[in-house]
Amino acid sequence: MNAYVDATTQVEEDTDLPFRQAPHNIEAEQALLGAILLNNAAYDRVMDFLEAEHFFEPVHQRIYDIAGQIIRSTKLASPITLKTFFEDEEIAEGVTIQQYLARLSASATTIINAADYGRAIYDLATRRNLILIGEELVINAYDAPVDLSPDKQIEEAESRLYEIAEQGRYGGGFLTFKHALTDAIDMAGKAYKRDGGLSGIATGLTDVDSKMGGLQASDLIIIAGRPSMGKTALATNIAFEIARAHQFEIKSDGSKESINGGVVGFFSLEMSAEQLATRIIAEQSGIPSEQIRRGKINDGDFQRLVGVSRDLQSIPLYIDHTGGISIAQLAARARRLKREHGLDLLVIDYLQLLRGSHKRAAEGRVQEVSEITTSLKALAKELNVPIVALSQLSRQVENRDDKRPQLADLRESGSIEQDADVVMFVYREEYYVERREPREGTAEHIEWQSEMENVHGLAELIVSKQRHGPTGSIKLQFQADVTRFGNYVPDSRLPPHGGQG
Repeated sequence: MNAYVDATTQVEEDTDLPFRQAPHNIEAEQALLGAILLNNAAYDRVMDFLEAEHFFEPVHQRIYDIAGQIIRSTKLASPITLKTFFEDEEIAEGVTIQQYLARLSASATTIINAADYGRAIYDLATRRNLILIGEELVINAYDAPVDLSPDKQIEEAESRLYEIAEQGRYGGGFLTFKHALTDAIDMAGKAYKRDGGLSGIATGLTDVDSKMGGLQASDLIIIAGRPSMGKTALATNIAFEIARAHQFEIKSDGSKESINGGVVGFFSLEMSAEQLATRIIAEQSGIPSEQIRRGKINDGDFQRLVGVSRDLQSIPLYIDHTGGISIAQLAARARRLKREHGLDLLVIDYLQLLRGSHKRAAEGRVQEVSEITTSLKALAKELNVPIVALSQLSRQVENRDDKRPQLADLRESGSIEQDADVVMFVYREEYYVERREPREGTAEHIEWQSEMENVHGLAELIVSKQRHGPTGSIKLQFQADVTRFGNYVPDSRLPPHGGQG
């Protein structure tokens, strides 16, 4: 009863409040438009962040839009050239649009303050958008359909907020070469202090780091392969090694900065977090994951598993195993992880399980994947971290005598190849040789055994594209029963195994 009375009282109080108009500044809009009409150079100072819809007054939106079109076509925008695009309409009693344009130009001041006016207009437009999002959030929270969970509402609101933050940033533009040089020297200094002297994050695989210089910030790295080649195992190995090697220092502002390894976010869209953890435990304990899953372990094995799991509890590896999420949801969660815990590497297993926007999905899968890869590359630049995304290969690989994958084998390969900074293929000849086993006791079987000995436990990582370095093939060793990739050791032989990675 008290709650009802309080709510009723609040409603009565609210009705007495004056009407609150959306934040705007007509004078700033007039000053900017007048400056543009007086000197078109003023437009150059705001055009990279200010759009017509940022103006509050509709007639100002039209004036800015048309003036911009004229200026971009290298013509003069003035009251005289603009008036031909407007009918002889009145915007106020006794004031025509032509008269209004003349007044704007006549009362204009210097263009020096044009950028400041533009920022004021943009900031007020952002505040109006925030108000709209807040109102929609309240309405949706009251009238949400049954199938719309609060988490989903939060992700949608978060996505819209970051979309506003990313649009029209006025901090961009050209940098002086001095600024670029400073960034380059900072990168070299960090590489000098980092283990191995790499400019990027070390993967723990010596030959891979040697060819790539580690995983580079803001790069989109594609690891592709056919099923059972071990691409998930490779991504898991790299993610774990980076998280385990994490070391940081406290900066002057109290924030943490990674100096070795890093904080890793892992989107496992196919496997559960428990399955992923089992793989890591198997790799670290040396006990095959098959035995762990089936409970075929003795007391000593179990104690070893407990000891390994205890050691792994503190590593900064965060797993999200939600299936079927959209690229917008993934981006929102990655931003949240960086904000709350830090982030140095993002892994996605795998790309084809992500969803794009409804609009792109309606246009076809190729367009949807194009949106996903473009968004992942933009996210890598925004967060300034490498993003490793796994990708499926088309079946056409199986129809060739040489099963080594090529760039054309990537599913929806155009956008993936174009947006990626690095494309690598995982290939294991052993997988194909093993399936060609002839009948025992024949000469072909003896020959097959010899061939198996040559390829057993070996893998190739084929770097087919790399913007910053060379391409080529890297030999690795692979132990399938514990899903472990390791550095290649010539003439070494791994023990027989009983499963595929």
